[in-house]
Amino acid sequence: MRLSLVLLTVAMFAVLLTAGAASRGAGGQVQPSAGHAGEMGEQAKLEIIRYVDGEFAKAVQPLPHEKSSYKIAVGKPLDVKALQNEVRREGAIAAPGDTVQITKVEFRGTEIAFQINGGGRKKFHWREHLQVGMGGAYPDAPASDHPDEGRGTTLVLDYGRPLPNMGPDQVKKDLSALLDFSKEHSAAVNWFDTLPAPVQQAIREHRAIVGMDQEMVIAALGRPDHKVRERDPQGNETEDWIYGTPPAMTTFVTFIGDKVVRVEVFNDPNAKPNTTTGANLATHF
Repeated sequence: MRLSLVLLTVAMFAVLLTAGAASRGAGGQVQPSAGHAGEMGEQAKLEIIRYVDGEFAKAVQPLPHEKSSYKIAVGKPLDVKALQNEVRREGAIAAPGDTVQITKVEFRGTEIAFQINGGGRKKFHWREHLQVGMGGAYPDAPASDHPDEGRGTTLVLDYGRPLPNMGPDQVKKDLSALLDFSKEHSAAVNWFDTLPAPVQQAIREHRAIVGMDQEMVIAALGRPDHKVRERDPQGNETEDWIYGTPPAMTTFVTFIGDKVVRVEVFNDPNAKPNTTTGANLATHF
């Protein structure tokens, strides 16, 4: 049944599956593309998101308010005078010593963008732009529910070449001219340390196990190639996260709600097909 579902998914999303297959090795893990040795792969990006996105840091220099972005050329000394001029022009979102938070990480070919305190651009909220009136004047527009939105900034590390294969520590070092992470406790490490030992081990081994939630599965395997929703024989709505492409190793991670209830691996070259069912959910926690 599930193999048929995989084949159907392949037929529907052939282009996407081809792209996904090209980045995966025989073990089902993301590998650097052939011919691009030394460039950043998907697993490295996942690690950077996990250990940098959401982190707190202290500003080393005043951080300018930018609606688009403020670029830092990696490998070159920070132009402090140009930074000060930008702060005078645009204002500052943080002074040296202030605590800020990275709220989004985005990879852009030769650059990595870090949204700070929600970024400097206000978002459009259509409900706040609705006005309903009768007869004459329109009523006053309601006050915004997002008073702090647009008060952050975006910092961009510009490497001037395809992103090198590096980890979170190097990224934090490259940001050190503006941000100091050393005096802040790591939110990602703190979250990992609170997990049960079997879950920590599974994440280290890039495996999904029954009882994990979606955040844990993403930490272990990354984001799935495809998602398929259906109902099981008991009428529960399930969601399958599918990793891999037949005939290579293919992994199904089945959720009911936010919890993994089944993990199935097909065509694993190193082991017999393995199924973990919801019956032993309690053994993992």
